[in-house]
Amino acid sequence: MRYYGSVYRPPSEAYSLIVQVTYGCSHNTCAFCSMYKDKRFALRPLDEVLEDFRLARNVYQRVGRVFLADGDALVRKASDLYTILDTVRELFPECERVTCYASPSSIRIRTEDELRTLREKGLTMVYMGLESGSDAVLERMRKGHTAAEIVDMGRKVRRNGIALSVTAITGLGGAELLEEHAIETAKAFNGMNPEYIGLLTLMVEPGTPLYDWVQSGAFRLLDRVQVLEETRLLVNALDSPGSVFRMNHASNYLSLRGTLNADKEAMLAEIARAGQDLSRLRPEGWRAL
Repeated sequence: MRYYGSVYRPPSEAYSLIVQVTYGCSHNTCAFCSMYKDKRFALRPLDEVLEDFRLARNVYQRVGRVFLADGDALVRKASDLYTILDTVRELFPECERVTCYASPSSIRIRTEDELRTLREKGLTMVYMGLESGSDAVLERMRKGHTAAEIVDMGRKVRRNGIALSVTAITGLGGAELLEEHAIETAKAFNGMNPEYIGLLTLMVEPGTPLYDWVQSGAFRLLDRVQVLEETRLLVNALDSPGSVFRMNHASNYLSLRGTLNADKEAMLAEIARAGQDLSRLRPEGWRAL
């Protein structure tokens, strides 16, 4: 396989065939994010994309999952995406799912008919970053969208048959917006009712605007106890029946998992136990992105 620059994928795509159909991220200005800084956003030539799939068929006996990289594959023309999905289905009849990252902007440019066709051709799920349900946090972090816009795009994906996995970042509001970030993020999740909800915990990367704000004192990071409190507020406000909830990323201090709303009380109890015994938390030096 041929890759250009750093390649990122969701944790659940660890064993997927990863093929770049775009390079970089179409937005790439979020203040907290250090990904894709080594390249400009571009559409990869379609013939190269298809050739990589043919190469993979010659190498791998079985491909059960495919992830279309980089940061915003859905931004390609619908006709290109149809060709890519048709090729995957032709070369890998055993493939069980095809997924990609999607942004609110790339979802907006897709018509309802296009999304339904993408699902029919095998695009089973997209990953979208909410980051926060607080407009104050989203504006400060240069997300480029309001919470309402992100929720609307999440609903658009779901009503056209494509599963939705949405992530947010605890601590992203800092100490000043702890409660607002928690409550409004839960409301946004509730509004989308995605198949999957994922929570990461903020880690500050050198080279980002957020890093500079932390160094200057303009942004006050949460300590572990505050992260737990924010998590408690967020989980307590969740009302998203059927959503699979995961907070098991390497960045998290505490690991939580369950299905909403059935496991909500058990998760809240686990948060309470961690608050009484901080040794349950992942040591700072063990956290990673």
